[in-house]
Amino acid sequence: MSDLDLAPVRRALISVSDKSGLVERGRQLADAGVEILSTGGTLRSLKEAGIPARDVSEVTEFPEMMDGRLKTLHPRVHGGLLARRDNGDDRAAMGAHGIPHIDLLYVNLYPFEETVEKGGAYADCVENIDIGGPAMIRAAAKNHAWVNVCVDGADVDRVLADMAEHDGHSRLDLRKSLAAKAYARTAAYDAAISNWFSDTLEDPAPEYRAFGGALTQALRYGENPHQNAAFYRSAENRAGIATGRQVQGKALSYNNLADADAAFELAGEFASDDGAAVVIVKHANPCGVAVHDTLSSAYEKAFAADPISAFGGIVAMNRTLDAVTAGELVKIFTEVVIAPDADEDALAVLSAKSNLRVLLTGGMPDPKQGGWLTKTVAGGLLVQERDIGMIAPSELKVVTKRAPTDAELTDLMFGWKVVKHVKSNAIVYARNGSTAGIGMGQTSRLEAARLAVRKAEATAAENGWDEPRTKGSVCASDAFFPFADGLHAAVDAGATAIIQPGGSIRDEEVIAAADEAGIAMVFTGMRHFRH
Repeated sequence: MSDLDLAPVRRALISVSDKSGLVERGRQLADAGVEILSTGGTLRSLKEAGIPARDVSEVTEFPEMMDGRLKTLHPRVHGGLLARRDNGDDRAAMGAHGIPHIDLLYVNLYPFEETVEKGGAYADCVENIDIGGPAMIRAAAKNHAWVNVCVDGADVDRVLADMAEHDGHSRLDLRKSLAAKAYARTAAYDAAISNWFSDTLEDPAPEYRAFGGALTQALRYGENPHQNAAFYRSAENRAGIATGRQVQGKALSYNNLADADAAFELAGEFASDDGAAVVIVKHANPCGVAVHDTLSSAYEKAFAADPISAFGGIVAMNRTLDAVTAGELVKIFTEVVIAPDADEDALAVLSAKSNLRVLLTGGMPDPKQGGWLTKTVAGGLLVQERDIGMIAPSELKVVTKRAPTDAELTDLMFGWKVVKHVKSNAIVYARNGSTAGIGMGQTSRLEAARLAVRKAEATAAENGWDEPRTKGSVCASDAFFPFADGLHAAVDAGATAIIQPGGSIRDEEVIAAADEAGIAMVFTGMRHFRH
């Protein structure tokens, strides 16, 4: 190892908002012979614990002012972080101006993301925008040839371990790793701030858009074993897989997380007051959805909608999981169960399937909560608002001679919520609060309608039913019928009412076909494409 690879750690600057573990780490640094410089509350905490530390203002010969806004933005701080130890001019400047070397920087930033997440007032969010912290972090990271930059306590632990192994020195490889993490941290921090500003200004297309997140989990692989993958949590405050606490089971995979998110977002369409909702998802598409009085009965109906596809699926629900429902879940192979909570008896039942992954999120996603969704394309990002479009029954436009009955209207609204979460082209048949057949991801609407029927017919044959559950169902379409053939397919399947956006140049043709068949049809004036 060359001298350049090893750098001594003799002086540290510590200024942290999150003081967990501060005293223990400060004491270890002091015991290792490291001089500590500090500021404000961090300095008080260290001194109260009997750890020797100097106030940064002694070094800068300038007092902290403006309620702490100005304390480290000074040449004697940044010079100590940026000075190249092997550069004669830098050393001369340090000597002439009394600038001390700083070999380790430990800074965690003002809790801006947490303040926004808690719904802080505008002024509070602004006050929690850290200025000195990011400036020091970036300076230290740039000079990683000599300086260790630590943005959390775990980083300090890594440096301490290196120092113990190398007689008070750290390795260049470690400093490079810390610098990379530091720049990612400030990038994510700035992204959270810029996006917050865009949201407060209600700007849907700011000139620059930044995204960032903190590593939640390194994944074994992506969609396929030859793809690397990881899961990062963004600054968005939304109940779901990012807030989920895994209470049992194997490690979650990329596909598990993607499917669990799809299932839970659909379950969130149904308020608990709407009834107990259960969603079964396979490959990001629902294969069975039902609403009923209890979770166990809703699960039974959702499972019966497509039991073949349910095998190895993801199950989401909108209520606390109980033991009766858990007992049904363990009867077949299920990859993941995701719920807002689960009672102890339910967890005891699920524990019999040790590989079953169980995620408890602590709440449900709000279908009315906006936010931004991103999709990568070659060389860029597509960004759009989350689809929070909703239609009340009173806003539906009856376009046929016959209006839907109350029972049909209930199922139409149920089907409309489900089809929003099915990949386009999408058709959903629904009956009595349960999906009866789902056609997804087809290149024509006619084929989507036919696929849904074929799946319903297969399910009927599997269960020995006299007829598929599409008989007497309603049909939901995520976009308009461009021709009457799709409507004819729905009528042939046994649908008695249809909900669709309308807006085709052939609407009159489709309406006439519905009237001829004697079915009811309503327009929403809103489509739900999902790609």
